[in-house]
Amino acid sequence: MTKQASKYFQLYLVSLIVYCNSIISCSTVNEDSKSDQVFRYNEHKNISSLDPAFAKDNADIWATNQLFNGLVQMDSTLNIYPAIASSWIISEDGKTYTFNLRDDVYFHPHKLFGKGNTRTVNANDFVYSFDRLKSPQLASPGSWVMKNIQSYKAIDVSHFEIKLKKPFPAFLGLLTMKYCSVVPMEITSHYGAEFRSNPIGTGPYKFKRWEENIKLIFRKNNRYFEKNLKGERLPYLEAISITFLADKQSEFLQFVQGNIDFISGLDASYKDEIINSNGELNFNYASTVKMLRAPYLNTEYLGFYMDSKNTEYQSQLMRQALNYGFDREKMITYLRNGIGIPGKGGFIPKGLPGHQDNIGYTYKPKKAKELLSLYKMKSGNQTPEITLSTTANYLSFCEFIQRELQTIGLKIIIEVLPPSSLKSAKSNGKLDLFRASWVADYPDAQNYLSLFHSKNFAPNGPNYTHFKNIQFDSLYQKTLSEADNGRRINLYKKMDALVLEKAPVVVLFYDEVVRFALKNVKGLGINPTNLLEVKNIRKD
Repeated sequence: MTKQASKYFQLYLVSLIVYCNSIISCSTVNEDSKSDQVFRYNEHKNISSLDPAFAKDNADIWATNQLFNGLVQMDSTLNIYPAIASSWIISEDGKTYTFNLRDDVYFHPHKLFGKGNTRTVNANDFVYSFDRLKSPQLASPGSWVMKNIQSYKAIDVSHFEIKLKKPFPAFLGLLTMKYCSVVPMEITSHYGAEFRSNPIGTGPYKFKRWEENIKLIFRKNNRYFEKNLKGERLPYLEAISITFLADKQSEFLQFVQGNIDFISGLDASYKDEIINSNGELNFNYASTVKMLRAPYLNTEYLGFYMDSKNTEYQSQLMRQALNYGFDREKMITYLRNGIGIPGKGGFIPKGLPGHQDNIGYTYKPKKAKELLSLYKMKSGNQTPEITLSTTANYLSFCEFIQRELQTIGLKIIIEVLPPSSLKSAKSNGKLDLFRASWVADYPDAQNYLSLFHSKNFAPNGPNYTHFKNIQFDSLYQKTLSEADNGRRINLYKKMDALVLEKAPVVVLFYDEVVRFALKNVKGLGINPTNLLEVKNIRKD
């Protein structure tokens, strides 16, 4: 951004500050009076539920992560480590997991617990929580995590056992999801559906007040069980304050003023103001703001429908030509200010074991022209034409690809659909080429490769391209029973390379988590799943 443009932007900020302050001031509560002890952020997408069984979207996951714990959790490098379970044993056949539970984990206080207003968590609480999660009456969107579980039981109050139908090496990763949090029967049975706004968990913070669409307050849990390496009890701060300004620019204004402590991600309304074309923090903010970025487990891609009746989409030559025909580096530089990693590797994203940097396609326009010419010769189709379906949010990316492919002689028609329409049409095989993204349900490469398993054809599974390959399916089955992590990752690499060779997809880029925080915020980490952890945050 030029100095003049930046000046105009600053003037625009000032013009909106009074409006945004009026909104914020209307929701000011006592918890904000000591801002150095309160972590403040805005949730522009709102929060639908504080019940972990419904923690499907990032907004709900962030909130419930402060309130609830499960058996295990994940660190910033995707390693599994203890939570309520202090240790566990996995049977030799990989199907039985026995968890040893801590005896010092207390539920947040509530009068329904009776004398003492709380109690410790035991193995029967996990039996109840799992029963609740899979209950058809509850209709939790997370019930799918139970599909490979054969049985579970409380061996005694301190030991919980899970038996799987078949070995699944990524199972511990599934258990880190908020769906698998422990909840108390006394409270959920009392509140029923209203548990969404009356949550009682075990997390580092406890529920205080929720004025829906205005403000949400959590207070420090003084009996939280986790400690730092020095033996100091977590969390450090006294409270979390969440506002709900729907407009991303208003959110940015509050951040610039110091009224919220961090923002996550980039929006077109302020992207050029806060970072330069190289994806670095603009010097205007260097003294007050720090920037964090890391790979995000999200692959952005174009998908070909392999059962299309049109030869353009059936042809591997054509699919490879499209892959070679545009400059991913330039696309990220100009459309994302350098945020994101050009998709020159496989479908498995950077940051996940199994990713390979250079098995994919780079910009080779000459190669693309040769492949296109070969297609024309073999098919007899001298005027190939491809329709690319997308949503408005990704129109700029598709137009970029359209312009690039015009230079090699390939005509691309862009069809813009509402998100719901594209999702439905993609699932039902109505689109020959579509833009999509895949964010990990659980942090294992198997989750990404499941999109190409022939038994997962949409609409009953995530294989939207209807890719089918005997060799791939054979390798996929091997991964499901391979307990050795190294050998399983090698299988993932072979499968990913095979997918890229056959080219049912065009990998555009791997996304990045980008966070901006005020300089006085210490301990705000960043991780490939974009999970918000507040328990380790301090403020100067």
